[in-house]
Amino acid sequence: MSIRSRSIMLVLMGTLLGASLTVGHTVLATRENDATLPLEQLRTFTDVFTRIKSNYVEDVSDEELLEHAIRGMLSGLDPHSAYLSPEQFNELRIGTSGQFGGLGIEVGMEDGFVKVVSPIDDTPAQRAGMQSGDLIIRLDDKPVKGLSLSDAVKLMRGKPGSKILLTVVREGQDKPLSIEIERAIIKVNSVKNRMLDDGFGYVRISQFQTKTAQDLNKALDKLNKEAGGKLNGLVLDLRNNPGGVLSAAVGVSDAFLDDGLIVYTDGREEDSKLQYSAAGGDMLDGAPVVVLVNGGSASASEIVAGALQDHKRGIIMGTKTFGKGSVQTIQDLPNGGAVKLTTARYFTPSGRSIQAHGIDPDIVTESVKLSRDDAANGLAPVTESSLSGHLSNPNDPDIEKTDAEKAGTDQSDNSSLIEDDYQLYEALNLLKGLTIFGRSGS
Repeated sequence: MSIRSRSIMLVLMGTLLGASLTVGHTVLATRENDATLPLEQLRTFTDVFTRIKSNYVEDVSDEELLEHAIRGMLSGLDPHSAYLSPEQFNELRIGTSGQFGGLGIEVGMEDGFVKVVSPIDDTPAQRAGMQSGDLIIRLDDKPVKGLSLSDAVKLMRGKPGSKILLTVVREGQDKPLSIEIERAIIKVNSVKNRMLDDGFGYVRISQFQTKTAQDLNKALDKLNKEAGGKLNGLVLDLRNNPGGVLSAAVGVSDAFLDDGLIVYTDGREEDSKLQYSAAGGDMLDGAPVVVLVNGGSASASEIVAGALQDHKRGIIMGTKTFGKGSVQTIQDLPNGGAVKLTTARYFTPSGRSIQAHGIDPDIVTESVKLSRDDAANGLAPVTESSLSGHLSNPNDPDIEKTDAEKAGTDQSDNSSLIEDDYQLYEALNLLKGLTIFGRSGS
């Protein structure tokens, strides 16, 4: 080992031992269960450091080794704690603002491979067919095994217009898939809306960004006006929404609640024990809400689903959510980087922890592909009105038209919804049923 490396290790050991001696009494006085610094493990650390410097096949700088140690110390805690270099910290800030470069997928690590939490709407990854749960095992010719998540993300990003070949393992497929994706500038419009049917609205939130709650309020105002002043019901689509900013999740929940607790967090430090409550009033004035979720709905999406479920303000439909119930705090470092550290767990209003469990839907509806039967393809069933010489109905002057002819004059824009999105089709039917029941019961 060089003289400089020995000096660094001596300084490091001296600092740690000094901290142990000078601060030990204070620590023990304030936290009786805390132990002083583990000297044996520190000796092991210095021994490993020395062996790497002396015996590793290539020369490694002291700075690089210490940065690896920091990364390992954080990544070993849980899948979400991490060290962010100045470049990575800047990318994180860009991502939460709504515009960044890349493929358009939210990813994590699982068993050393990159796991797709969800593809982002209207991005190259979604258009190429990437799915929640996909495991990326190769990036072009480079195996993912052995890479850190930040290194893998760096490889996936690149000049807009350039292409990358992903080798993907997907559940239910016998062999890996090769998916080529062209990189692009990713501009995420986190809130989209449209009318599904007369009086029934649809809002899709693809990600929780700093302005998502404001955009949702604008969307609900627009849909209420289109419905003649008030919607009969709303489908809130959070499928494949990987989460994002906690304050945005609180704001979205607040849009549907008059009052009450939305979420609370609990950690070791007092400043991690927080409560968030509704204050803005229900923008739908009690109209029924169906929330669509699936295995790609994570973090902030689960906060919203859990709050509406606990307050019985919305019916959760779909499949069980991802189960990320932890809070990460970004703490700046003097070098321009940051530490992303898990500091708390969050809980639904009733005290449920979602961590590693997720939100169980009230109504389980799988994502399936349906096709129309012969009747729906133009072969109308035989009914009384289609029989030659049938008796007339005195209450229906238009009875001479067959049921099929009547149906043909009133085709809904959602006629193909059952084929395109079965879960959304079922959500709309549920909303209509709730509306009819509400009217008959009033």
